[in-house]
Amino acid sequence: MKFGLFYELQLPAPHDDGDVTEKFRDALEHVELADALGFDCMWATEHHFLEDHALSSAPEVWLAAAAARTKRIRIGHGVACVPPGFSHPAKVAERISTLDQVSGGRVEFGTGESSSRMELEGFGVNPDTKRAAYLEALEQICNMMVMTPYPGFEGEHFSMPCRNVVPKPAQKPHPPLWIAGKPDLAAQLGMGCLGFNAVGGRQAKVMVDQYYETLQKDCVPIGHTVNANMSVLAQMHCDADGEVARERGANLMFFGFTVAKYYLHGEVRPGRSTSWEEFEQARDQLPDMSDSPTSAIGTPATIREHLRALQDAGVDQVLLLHQGGKLDHEANCRSLELFAKEVMPEFVENEDKREAQKAQRLAPAIEAALARKQYLPMPEEIPAVLPYGHFSHMPTAEDIAIEHSTSEDTAGALGLR
Repeated sequence: MKFGLFYELQLPAPHDDGDVTEKFRDALEHVELADALGFDCMWATEHHFLEDHALSSAPEVWLAAAAARTKRIRIGHGVACVPPGFSHPAKVAERISTLDQVSGGRVEFGTGESSSRMELEGFGVNPDTKRAAYLEALEQICNMMVMTPYPGFEGEHFSMPCRNVVPKPAQKPHPPLWIAGKPDLAAQLGMGCLGFNAVGGRQAKVMVDQYYETLQKDCVPIGHTVNANMSVLAQMHCDADGEVARERGANLMFFGFTVAKYYLHGEVRPGRSTSWEEFEQARDQLPDMSDSPTSAIGTPATIREHLRALQDAGVDQVLLLHQGGKLDHEANCRSLELFAKEVMPEFVENEDKREAQKAQRLAPAIEAALARKQYLPMPEEIPAVLPYGHFSHMPTAEDIAIEHSTSEDTAGALGLR
């Protein structure tokens, strides 16, 4: 089983001068530490306007910084908001491919359609058609990363003429594809499932079985390869003292609190957030996550027990939600170190063998799935594109005439003779 670290860059409002800068610096230090400790992947979400839930509105920027500071950890862009209202599909293809080149081929391409009113209406994305827009755009993003040139597309939600989208990614045919939640849809499309719901072993088994059964029967890849992986989320804080772990880990409840506020039943006034005050008032009524079967908060021994249930269920990767509320950065780093030293070795020891066995078992199903895919045809002749015929920085005849009429002294001063 693999371990990924999940970053929202949560910072309760109001933000004092320097707080946001410090949060980004802390995240980069944490990723650098995770790389040194042997974690497999880090994931940075894309969220907009969720001011005290997530500062990661431009993850490709800080992920590039993370890639520059690390050597081996996979760089998960998860999730990119794909419906064209958020970004033109060509822009998404360009930024994912560029990040893949900058990182030396370490990108995992997580995708989603968004489900918060703050984000969808902020960008004018229709919630009734966002799924169709997402599917249309994602398929073409994959084609843009693979085809030279991209032959163009006339769709319901966006259109684009023939262009060669560059750069192409370092990984061929493109970085592994993931989708947020939705195990059945992920399997149908040949994508990994980013299970952003915290579950125990029994529920994880249901999700894993559904995913792999669908993958083997009904998969038609939306991309040009299949990424067969199922992940689930677990809140994590590790300490040798269970009480200390529970006390510090209680900060992670703020993550769930803000999810509920922005997605379910909250009232939000942009730029006037009082979420932390509301959280403090409601904290005593919130369930203790450390007692939940979905939690990895506690001592190494209690965390191992929870993770064994996920491993037995067949989970491929556990996404560790480790930062939230006002959890101290240094305490978070010490938790990561203890987890890597006393928890992780048991679960990664035979990972290469498990991966090889899984690949062999799924090879016939993946081959059949790729055979069912319909590929975008390339036209027999690539159309020529003629320029407009003018360029604002190119001197015109009038510009040259003015220079020739300049006095000799001025011309000399300007270096024109």
